[in-house]
Amino acid sequence: MDFPELDALRALADAERAAQMEAYHKVGRVYLGVANPPIDELARLWREALDLPGRLDLAARLWESDIHEARVAAAKLLTQARIRPDAAVWELIAGWVPQFDGWAIADHVMGAAGRRLQADPARLDQVEIWLDDPNPWVRRAALVGTLPWTRLRNPKPEELAQRERLLGWLERLAHDRDSSIQKAIGGWLRDLSKHDPQRVRDWLDAHGARLKPVARSEAGRWLKRMGRG
Repeated sequence: MDFPELDALRALADAERAAQMEAYHKVGRVYLGVANPPIDELARLWREALDLPGRLDLAARLWESDIHEARVAAAKLLTQARIRPDAAVWELIAGWVPQFDGWAIADHVMGAAGRRLQADPARLDQVEIWLDDPNPWVRRAALVGTLPWTRLRNPKPEELAQRERLLGWLERLAHDRDSSIQKAIGGWLRDLSKHDPQRVRDWLDAHGARLKPVARSEAGRWLKRMGRG
């Protein structure tokens, strides 16, 4: 089957780098050994050349190839702040989440997902279900996808309420011993501490003892740097 976009990725392949990536990620799929900047550039060109249905079709086909770089490119193809209408984009992204098996692809996908969640926070109801999923990468996705709420500089009342809801999610997962979850909680709180340090201190005072030391340390890293720990 003719697939010029996948051919473009394969043309950038680096066998030595691919072997290093496979050893690092420890997930059994094809690696081409392509760095992120060239993937960014290809995704940009494809976005400019295609309408939304075309981008959705291409993203789905790239994902189905199960090639590492193609899945990364699929996520980048849909990473835009403004997409209207975006229901089909959200449906495609959410459909990928159950297939997560590592952090690298998952983080690229959830970067795209975060923009769709900000565009329609009602989707948080769907994401909240992921907190109880047996797959730790799905549980982690709920935290990574909501990172935009940690970066709000002047949150509106409804955004503050949403953020409090998300802090409740962290409380629910604080007992989760999976290292990827613990690191995600620590990173979420670290990012929030840059904009609302007191809220993070309050959360850690109430729930920090339930976290692994590595998560507590990461959560308080910025507070210590700023002399607020």
